[in-house]
Amino acid sequence: MERVRLFGFMVALPDPGVRIKATVSTHNETAEHTGLVLPPASKGHISIKLDNGYNVSYPTEDLLEWEPLPINDQPKAPELNAPEADTGLPRIRLIHTGGTIASKVDYATGAVEAKFEPEEMLDAIPELASIARLDAVKIGNMFSDDIRPQHWNIISDACAQAFEDGCRGVVIAHGTDTLHITSSALSFAFAGKGTRPAGPIVMVGSQRSSDRGSSDATENLLAAVHWAAHGPLPNGEAGDAVVVVMHHTQSDGVMAVHSGLAVRKMHSSRRDAFHSVNGQPLATLSMAAEGFTVTTAPWYDEARKAASKRPVAKRPTTYEAGQRIAQFIAGPWLHAEQVEAVVSTGVQGVVFHGTGLGHLPIDDPQDDAPENALLWRILTRCVNRELPVVIVNQCIHGPVDMNVYSKGRKQQAMGLLGHGVSSTPEAMTAKLHWVLSQNMNIKEALSSNLCGEHRETLRE
Repeated sequence: MERVRLFGFMVALPDPGVRIKATVSTHNETAEHTGLVLPPASKGHISIKLDNGYNVSYPTEDLLEWEPLPINDQPKAPELNAPEADTGLPRIRLIHTGGTIASKVDYATGAVEAKFEPEEMLDAIPELASIARLDAVKIGNMFSDDIRPQHWNIISDACAQAFEDGCRGVVIAHGTDTLHITSSALSFAFAGKGTRPAGPIVMVGSQRSSDRGSSDATENLLAAVHWAAHGPLPNGEAGDAVVVVMHHTQSDGVMAVHSGLAVRKMHSSRRDAFHSVNGQPLATLSMAAEGFTVTTAPWYDEARKAASKRPVAKRPTTYEAGQRIAQFIAGPWLHAEQVEAVVSTGVQGVVFHGTGLGHLPIDDPQDDAPENALLWRILTRCVNRELPVVIVNQCIHGPVDMNVYSKGRKQQAMGLLGHGVSSTPEAMTAKLHWVLSQNMNIKEALSSNLCGEHRETLRE
């Protein structure tokens, strides 16, 4: 138990996990708080999870006094009151990989833990029972930044199994930080070779955990289940093999349905962090007391009408987990020795996040930047070794167009790939990994529009 000096006396601080009543000093007066002590938000502070779910933190010198509460004062978990499933509704499988979307506070520890049994979810969000018949599979409880290509294979296999079991659609609960990378990877797995999923595959997350009053978890999940149960079947050509459903704005009530190949997390904490790149969402779902109103984008309606009839992918293609893709950012700090050191480790592909229209620092017109000439040499050697070098756009929005400036034309003559790309950097990097895993012709595949990653509407 840590001790601090308060009013000249050494006073013990409560340990994390202890439920207390605390009196603290504020700017104007004192305040009382009752809740669970958490690990401190920063050094020299005490953090308390209040009974209403919010957290408060105070410098330890502002803690005037505290007393422990008996264990029988801990809030009890309520009885489950999950509504009965309507057998006439579509069957949807919820696949849990981690993240806050399907989590709630464990008041014994103060931690947010996954609670993903269908009964628990229906008890917490009974409106789900009026949308679909739910079952659930938990394949992990990972932070999304820990997800690797081997996990993409596990997730895609779980989706395929759900369709084999008769599910109309799948909802994947996933952490938000790399959600857009996984959505791209799954899109190529199910639709990269001219096929489509048997039903909607919907990825969903939340920016605010369910223990917070501002949580977006409930509305996002309701909208995701609605799209999986009642949304249009994917055609696989308009970037709709996998979609991402998240808040459309900071306010409640409207969720956006994004193409899994054209979406990116653009803010670290806002509820409307996800945006479509170079275009608009496929649809929006507006929430009201009577249910959801779905508004599909006109371009998506046209794309669905014009789409060819693709066969259903009975099994998804897979990623070779051993493939290594190196990534570099073009700019003043990019040097040839960095690229050479990484390439020497045996990577199978190199991706450069180019500036502007997709440029790299490879020219030395004034004979005062020999670093640029060295970079040109190492890139030429990479191409000569048949190591694919792909340019994506660090501007995020806009295409890679290496026809505009002489620099870009020089890069194309060198054999650098990526001209014409209008995908997100993450979608193209996942595509390179997928193409390498399938032993396809890299130049031909990267320039082809396989499943909506380069559709023209992205240039709006």
